[in-house]
Amino acid sequence: MHRVADPAELPAALQRARREAGAAFGDDALFLEHFVDTPRHIEVQVLADTHGNVVHLGERECSLQRRHQKVIEEAPSALLDAETRARIGEAACDAARSVGYTGAGTVEFIVSAHKPDEFFFMEMNTRLQVEHPVTELVTGIDLVEQQIRVARGEVLGLVQDDITLTGHAIEARVYAEDPARGFLPTGGTIEHLVPPDSSPGSGVRVDSAMLEGLRVGSDYDPMLAKIIAHGSDREEALERLDQALAHTRVLGVVTNIDFCRFVLRQQAVVDAELDTELLDRLVVDYAVPQPAPEAQVLVGLARIGTRDRGDVWSSAVGWRVGAPTPVSTRLVSGGHHSTVSIRVEHADAQSISGSATVVVEGVDGAEGESWTADVVYLPAQPGGGRDSDRLIVDGVSQSWSSTLIGESWWVSGPSGSWVLDLARPILDEAADERAGEIASPMPGTVVAVGAASGDEVTSGSPVVVVEAMKMEHTLTAPVDGTVDITVAVGDKVDAGQVLAVVTPAESREPVPAPS
Repeated sequence: MHRVADPAELPAALQRARREAGAAFGDDALFLEHFVDTPRHIEVQVLADTHGNVVHLGERECSLQRRHQKVIEEAPSALLDAETRARIGEAACDAARSVGYTGAGTVEFIVSAHKPDEFFFMEMNTRLQVEHPVTELVTGIDLVEQQIRVARGEVLGLVQDDITLTGHAIEARVYAEDPARGFLPTGGTIEHLVPPDSSPGSGVRVDSAMLEGLRVGSDYDPMLAKIIAHGSDREEALERLDQALAHTRVLGVVTNIDFCRFVLRQQAVVDAELDTELLDRLVVDYAVPQPAPEAQVLVGLARIGTRDRGDVWSSAVGWRVGAPTPVSTRLVSGGHHSTVSIRVEHADAQSISGSATVVVEGVDGAEGESWTADVVYLPAQPGGGRDSDRLIVDGVSQSWSSTLIGESWWVSGPSGSWVLDLARPILDEAADERAGEIASPMPGTVVAVGAASGDEVTSGSPVVVVEAMKMEHTLTAPVDGTVDITVAVGDKVDAGQVLAVVTPAESREPVPAPS
């Protein structure tokens, strides 16, 4: 493939391409395509009835995508002016008319960010798109209703002049995937769910399949929900979407919510300087931030619990001889260790108050950064009308959610979501007894096993292949040794499930010499 910017370069490029094609494939036939610099993905929503009427409902910008999978969509596009919007809309209607199309459909175009008045047809999706809510919010038209009316043979109750675009709408797709691990699919059970406020006047809409207790597996698409925000302009819509995502708490399943918020804060996104490769460039700079001090304090307070006057022996905040002593919790997340110390000053059945200190360990276990604040913890009470905990930090009230799953605390709040583990004793960590375990990084299906129990394997050799979301992931031996396989082809596995264990040669008991 050769790009030609100057017509004078075309003859030489054609000759070179013919030689390369003939040598590689035995066929020197060539295709010439228009090169679109800095492409943006812009699609137009159309409605057509069986009586020959076709209208468009404006365009959607879908350039924020990763591996051709859309993540954030908006309407209208900030790139197009009114004249281009009318032209691209009419082109979409012409495409629908040319094939006698009926129903709701989407005509997709590629548009250069540097030449927005030029657009090129890509394909037509003959269905309602995932991102149709942004069009509904800016037009006020229920596309599902219109689609059903068309299917019943009714005449469209709309003409083109009836359709106006009001404000701006942006949608973020919530996926069960882990951006910090290459967007591997995740899974598990949603143990605690708090949706954002979508009451009338909030400017937020939630289309969701999530429920507490829902088991998220790998048999279907990883999309769990769509969070959509509408505002009077793009700036307000961006702000509302960020706040809605901040108040969407999914505990028990790792999602891309924090990554979506990271994307929304990037200057290129704020300035609407988008293209179809922007998200792939942003991924390079993305890293899960260290847990916020408030998240760690919440775990420390939740472990202490409120005071039950009827059970003084199990309470961590009862009367004691001598001066008050802080209750300490040592946590680890992503390899970062910290110690949370809570000095309780008051506790009752509804709240705990006192002072909190978080000390993050530095290099080689040395004491690092320290954070201190006065805190009040008000956990959500059953039937209390509040589904989130309140954490008041130096007088500022914040909404947080937390739950203990196994030995891990899942915490979500205004600054992000984290999984915090109680740190194991130093000697236990140093022993590293689990060094030979091969665990599945995501839920999926075992499609191949490359060794049998008792086989000798070397570090890096393939042992098990797991398929999830139509992608295969080969898991290799972490060390040299003897492997013990615990799964078979066709088995369904969970994220974190141990599939095989490699026992290092030096760990095996010596075989006694024959007498």
